Amino acid sequence: MEQRDFDKAMKALPKTGASEKLSALQDLRYRWIMESYPENATYQGYPGVERDWTDQSLKSIERRKDQTRKLLATSRQLNEDKLSDSERLDYQLLYQDLLLDVRGYQFPEHLLPINHMSGIQRSVPAVLNAMPKRTAADYEDILARLDKLPGLIEQTKILMELGLEQKLTPPQITLRDLPGQIRALIPQDPAQSPLLKAFNNIPASIAEARKNRLRARAHNIYRKSLVPNWQRLAEFVEREYIPQASTETAFTKNADGIRWYAHKVRKQTTTDLSPEEIHQIGLEEVRRIRAQMDAIIEKTGFDGDFKAFTDFLRNDPQFYHQSREDLLKQYRDIAKRIDGEIPALFRTLPRLPYGIKRIPEYSEKSQTTAYYQPGSMETGRAGVFFANTYNLKSRPIWEMEALTVHEAVPGHHLQIALAQEQQDIHPLRRTKMYTGYVEGWGLYSESLGYDLGLYQDPYSEFGALTYDMWRAVRLVVDTGMHQLGWSRDEAIRYFMNNSAKPEHDVVVEIDRYLVWPGQALAYKVGQLKILEIRARSEEALGNNFDIRYFHDALLGAGALPLNLLEARMNRWIESQGGSLSRTAPADDSAGQAALN
Repeated sequence: MEQRDFDKAMKALPKTGASEKLSALQDLRYRWIMESYPENATYQGYPGVERDWTDQSLKSIERRKDQTRKLLATSRQLNEDKLSDSERLDYQLLYQDLLLDVRGYQFPEHLLPINHMSGIQRSVPAVLNAMPKRTAADYEDILARLDKLPGLIEQTKILMELGLEQKLTPPQITLRDLPGQIRALIPQDPAQSPLLKAFNNIPASIAEARKNRLRARAHNIYRKSLVPNWQRLAEFVEREYIPQASTETAFTKNADGIRWYAHKVRKQTTTDLSPEEIHQIGLEEVRRIRAQMDAIIEKTGFDGDFKAFTDFLRNDPQFYHQSREDLLKQYRDIAKRIDGEIPALFRTLPRLPYGIKRIPEYSEKSQTTAYYQPGSMETGRAGVFFANTYNLKSRPIWEMEALTVHEAVPGHHLQIALAQEQQDIHPLRRTKMYTGYVEGWGLYSESLGYDLGLYQDPYSEFGALTYDMWRAVRLVVDTGMHQLGWSRDEAIRYFMNNSAKPEHDVVVEIDRYLVWPGQALAYKVGQLKILEIRARSEEALGNNFDIRYFHDALLGAGALPLNLLEARMNRWIESQGGSLSRTAPADDSAGQAALN
């Protein structure tokens, strides 16, 4: 957001009235996010910045930090006691988000702009393909963004060079596929580039002559500007960045890394749990789930130990598809079966549909098993469950049901689409993601597979436990590598010894934790909190507990930090006539105080 626009908006904030101040601050914060990060605006259908990229110059980065500090200072002046209960929740969310952002500014996160999991080589084609493509004006917007792309590439390179100077890079071992990911964006034929995908299917409503001009301009920008700039970035990564990158894998080996990692853990989980506490929770969860897995092995009558059984699951041809198309077809069949059972567990369902697509070839090799991309009713874009079809021998059939309930419904699509469609909460909240809540919900959804009629054979049930184990192992290996001195190889061995996940998936996962430290902890921490809240609700409400009303309440305020989610659900239990135990937090004060 430009400084003059920010200053003008700050001066226009109401001087009196807590409710009015809060509403204006929310409006400004939402506008600030959309205009400061135009890629977000594209996904949300926010107008006015569709031709821009986030300005990653050092001057703009510092400007955004200063503006955020001013928003935090202004939010502290608001009298929370004058707000209603619903407004107080809005205020606490706004305040916590600003505070955590400002606390993070002590660490040079901007000097890590790219890795094999994220960065412009992934975000740029995704944003371009998410842009509206209905009119000639839409295509003019795409062309304008393509024209400005070399500037973003150069800004990214400058930040990487500064990172090298400060000895701050992702671990060298994780960067091996990065040059290939970049070059995959610039094939010789422009029509094959993920950057120009929109120009292959221009709508028939646009005149043929106009189509040809639009396509010709895109190809011209591609050849004269995009190809050489992406090529220079790939060569820089290959010749300078990777050779000089850190050979350390522990994030805590970076300057002030122990405090930095603790901050990441706190922000991702939205809890005060320390890395050591999370490591212990992980060890306990691994033991619990392993006992359930051993019981299923015994039930199958398999003649062999855990390692022999997981080797059988990893290698027997019966557990793998022979074609990418067959793999996607089965995912779609599973999703359709789930759709027919969902009303038994949920009273409120989203209007926005979802689809299932394969992960693009340019990123599939080093991408995880699957991911979800939110849709937008405003831009006419459905949600998408992206499934990885690379290396079919690492995509076992027995994991497909658990993966579908996590990424599609009742997992990410149902939760995120419902939040987007809630008109009684501010857009700032409708679009907010808290990893502990969002991924905790996805993992909790896997447990609902039993209620949905899934996991009917022991291999599929073992697959569901494998996914639960996968997230438990994450607690152990992420904290193990970054806090407790584990090597990458030790983490891989621990993962392989406690899971049936194929080795390719395990290596990809471990490398993910190395470049996204702390992120993977949020899944299991969030799931355990949701399960704890459900158990408390069932105990307090007894025969009056209704899973459909519980899910409505759990999802009814959009994504929340786990401390505020717990307080909200405790109030819901009491509103339903339930009596809470003395040990259950009854309000938001504990969570709020922890962040002050």
